[in-house]
Amino acid sequence: MPVHEDTKISDEEMKGIMDSHGEYLIRLAYFYVKDWSTAEDIMQETFINFYRKAAQFENRASLKTYLSKITVNKCRDHLRSWKNRRSLFSNSLGGLISNAKSPEDTYVQHTDQSNLTNKILELPVKYREVILLFYYQEFTSKEISGLLNCSENTVKTRLRRAKDLLRQKVDLREWEGMQDE
Repeated sequence: MPVHEDTKISDEEMKGIMDSHGEYLIRLAYFYVKDWSTAEDIMQETFINFYRKAAQFENRASLKTYLSKITVNKCRDHLRSWKNRRSLFSNSLGGLISNAKSPEDTYVQHTDQSNLTNKILELPVKYREVILLFYYQEFTSKEISGLLNCSENTVKTRLRRAKDLLRQKVDLREWEGMQDE
């Protein structure tokens, strides 16, 4: 088995890690960046970064948590990047110029936007990430605090505020899963 000289992981082990964590990481990245191709790029960058620096992984947290932290950091870097901001600006400008949609397209878009997932994706990143990590990825508030480099109380406050924001936007039937928690 070939082993990269800077790392302690074989190509076969890396393939197994990619197979077992790839789908999870791409979904995590997508919830941040809201674009599949960008999420795929971030997932690939995460695995490349891990492969190059696998020797630094000290098993203080689970591999899933470690890879999640790398992914979250890469997503944050992407969201702060000039390239992303320029792309968002040009997309919104293009939407203003070509806003001639058929009634069917408008109805489909309106229906899709009423979905709970879309409402979560509309939240500011600091609220979206705690909701997604807690409810969809099933991390504890303590694990989330480690991922986001903030206190556990900050995570709990963000969860409460995110749920308050969602209550204002979502039909109560869609809200059932998060009301009592």
